[in-house]
Amino acid sequence: MLGEYRIEGRRAADIAASVERAVGSGALEPGRLLPPLRELALRLGVNPNTVAAAYRILRERGVIETSGRRGSRVRPKPATTGREYVRMDVPEGVRDVASGNPDPALLPSLAEAFAAAAGQGDREPVLYGDAPVEPELARLARAALDADGVPDGPPAVVSGSLDAVERVLAAHLKPGDTVAVEDPGWGGLLDLVPALGLRTAPVGLDDEGPRPEEVRRALESGARALIVTDRAQNPTGAAVTAARARALRAVLGAYPETLLIEDDHGHGIVDLPVHPLAGVTRHWAFVRSVAKAYGPDLRLAVLTGDAVTVDRVTGRHRLGPGWVSRVVQRAVVRLWTDGALDTASVATAYRTRRDLLIDALARRGVEAHGRSGLNVWIPVPDETAAVSRLLHAGWAVAPGARFRLNAPPGIRVTVATLTPQETAPLAEAAAGALSRAPARNHV
Repeated sequence: MLGEYRIEGRRAADIAASVERAVGSGALEPGRLLPPLRELALRLGVNPNTVAAAYRILRERGVIETSGRRGSRVRPKPATTGREYVRMDVPEGVRDVASGNPDPALLPSLAEAFAAAAGQGDREPVLYGDAPVEPELARLARAALDADGVPDGPPAVVSGSLDAVERVLAAHLKPGDTVAVEDPGWGGLLDLVPALGLRTAPVGLDDEGPRPEEVRRALESGARALIVTDRAQNPTGAAVTAARARALRAVLGAYPETLLIEDDHGHGIVDLPVHPLAGVTRHWAFVRSVAKAYGPDLRLAVLTGDAVTVDRVTGRHRLGPGWVSRVVQRAVVRLWTDGALDTASVATAYRTRRDLLIDALARRGVEAHGRSGLNVWIPVPDETAAVSRLLHAGWAVAPGARFRLNAPPGIRVTVATLTPQETAPLAEAAAGALSRAPARNHV
């Protein structure tokens, strides 16, 4: 059943750690069936309750799943390994359009902003016990949120969108609770939810965002939280329209105890307006990071929400890292106020690159999606064949397995650095790869 690998340990924590190490190293592959409780207990010389406790730990960490009499097996995409296990090395000479990164040429210089922030830090040092949020950052962020119709709420600053989502989920949910997530959706989030011991309820979407009927189905089935990407959805580029926002608010209105988390990481690189859903449910959070517009290494996101949610997040944050460096916060203030980023030009550049590729694919009979953001999503009949053939043609694309739960297969192309001269060759290669990909039936 386990090949050459032998699970070890006498305590539940040790047994769980043994399995987790094996999954992380690849010795236990996704889908591998684990021994029945009593069989493993007999082999290790422990009480079956000890093995049951170990398996419970592994389920809560998102490493294994249990299906009644069919037993326990390593999750198809275990949190221990993450979705990056499907990442492939890009050979020399192959064009990488798989990374999901912004165009470095469109990122502003950080040197002057950080120099000014460091100088301010010398004059006004931040000490233990000082406020965790830079007042001017809070003021500017709140003004932008007000302009976009985001309900009033206290501010918090955390280390990026995923950090914000994790802290909000942990503030309200317990292991075993279900979270409704977009499918296809952000691979990091699809790994994070089970790693917190939570269950995922996939919600289908189209170019206008999550489908209301699928959100309703997930909430009817007991999902306690819903996570929505307002714009620049990864990987599909979906953006919630005004009509879709009204429909989603109507669904949420029937489930006011739902924890709503909105991720607006596309702020600053998207020329579509945001249509927030917040304000319908009792507990909500709205997150904006600066990573896409100002650089992935600038680990800062502004979070607002209802008073209880933000208080829980900031209270727990205070017990851990304490605060996000005020030097970093002051640098972001400088970037915002000095006009370091021409957001309109950046948004136009990304839109032009998406549209050129989508149009080129359409002329070749290939369906593609990308209303906003850095990526274009291409449905395919067979991911493995499409990725392999494109790689052979000189293009490295991201396989959709990184982003899917139940959604049909697809591939993601990051257009952030794609030049007009490259668009036609890439579209031609994609059309060729798909025309030779064998069809598969998907339920």
